[in-house]
Amino acid sequence: MKSLNTKIIFRFLGITAILNGLFMFVAVPFSLYYKETATWGIINAGIITVIIGLLLYFLNKPKNTIIHKKEGYLIVTLGWLTLSLTGMLPYIISGEIPNVTNAFFETISGYSTTGSSILKDIESMPKGILFWRSATHWIGGMGIIVLTIAILPLLGIGGMQLFMAEAPGPSTDKLHPRITDTAKRLYLIYVLLTFAQFLLLRVAGMTWFDAINHAMATMSTGGFSTKNTSIAFYNHLPLVQYIIILFMLIAGTNFVLTYFALKGKIQKVFQSEEFKYYLFGIIGVASIVTVTIYFFQDPNLQTSIAHPMVYGKAESAIRHGLFMVTSIVTTTGFVTADFTMWSFFATGIFFALFFTGGSAGSTSGGVKVVRHVVMLKNSFLEFKKALHPNAIIPVRHDGKAVQQNIVFNIISFFIIYMLIFTISSVVFTFFGLDFTSALGAAASSLGNIGPAIGSVSPVDNFAHLSSGAKWFSAFLMLIGRLELFTVLILFTPFFWRKN
Repeated sequence: MKSLNTKIIFRFLGITAILNGLFMFVAVPFSLYYKETATWGIINAGIITVIIGLLLYFLNKPKNTIIHKKEGYLIVTLGWLTLSLTGMLPYIISGEIPNVTNAFFETISGYSTTGSSILKDIESMPKGILFWRSATHWIGGMGIIVLTIAILPLLGIGGMQLFMAEAPGPSTDKLHPRITDTAKRLYLIYVLLTFAQFLLLRVAGMTWFDAINHAMATMSTGGFSTKNTSIAFYNHLPLVQYIIILFMLIAGTNFVLTYFALKGKIQKVFQSEEFKYYLFGIIGVASIVTVTIYFFQDPNLQTSIAHPMVYGKAESAIRHGLFMVTSIVTTTGFVTADFTMWSFFATGIFFALFFTGGSAGSTSGGVKVVRHVVMLKNSFLEFKKALHPNAIIPVRHDGKAVQQNIVFNIISFFIIYMLIFTISSVVFTFFGLDFTSALGAAASSLGNIGPAIGSVSPVDNFAHLSSGAKWFSAFLMLIGRLELFTVLILFTPFFWRKN
């Protein structure tokens, strides 16, 4: 490989910035409608971002447009950084989040669909800024779908992210031979589902502004709410919460399966092994949590969240159990209850869920269910091989043998994931967090979850972290979102060698 084609990289970053700037203008009507002073801040941020994008685009005319793997890795990582660095401009220029560290944290938390916030009083923020805040993770979620389905397989890390032809994950030929068509179809599904949820939430009792923000937050599994208490604000409206549960489940499902479901091919959905583990896993764990809430609620643990039992104690336990399990597994991070106040057993369960993640090819973060399934199957096969050392027994997923290199890929991903989590927990203690909070902050940032344990629990936020801890958390969000290897490979010496 020759030296890097930097012009094509910068050109891509230019396109990213232009699109991001144009998205900013979508927040302007909301600001104008509510007659807010932040309007000019958003407009100026949009103009600056578009100008930056145009300069990057027109000043970098590449001689050849071939993208090699190295350029691909750089485009993906730098693209996300470009989004975050330009996306924080509305916060800074409007003066709503003047601190650069806080503005960057809030922005990358949006684009990475983590949903951790430094805002202490969300409801006092201008509506235009809140809409932009929700838009950041909606853009991030959409970007992730295209990334996972169209770009990463081309970089040769498709096995890491999803299985190409071997498994249920989408591949460039499963839906359609052309990537652009695949991306268009998935975009369309994404937009339609967001709109459908917006209408349902509006009918269920949300204001139109809250409905559109929460719809964008759910479909992207971002979890930014327009309320200080998140979805707990609607604890008196169970229907709102059931609608959000349904759409969180959809958002955490492989988007290609959703595509098949919308086409009427429901059997394809239930043929997917990953989907069955994902769905029944959530129902199973939610049942355990529900029983814990109903029968074993620790009376000494007091929550600050109001829990009106609209349809009685049993329904309340089922709803909150199911909601919080779905929210954590899909890495949405919405909150209806403080799970750390149910019992220590429930807190332990939720901490374990931090390491599951949703389905491959969805907007969820985390390790992903399919990786766990393959690792477990591979582990059981090792027992068989101990008894029959000469037998060649492949790991099978969805009835097909999974290539050995993909299995190794998944195992190495998990090892690196857990290693980063361990090191990150130690680093957070260095930045002054207690041990429990450090574990929570590391798991939450790396898995793009949002609420965690300790001082970053569902009723707290990340505002109290030091500047160093916030920048470190932002880095973890980025590598967690882009599946570790995509970013970490840039820190290896052999990546930069001219070979």
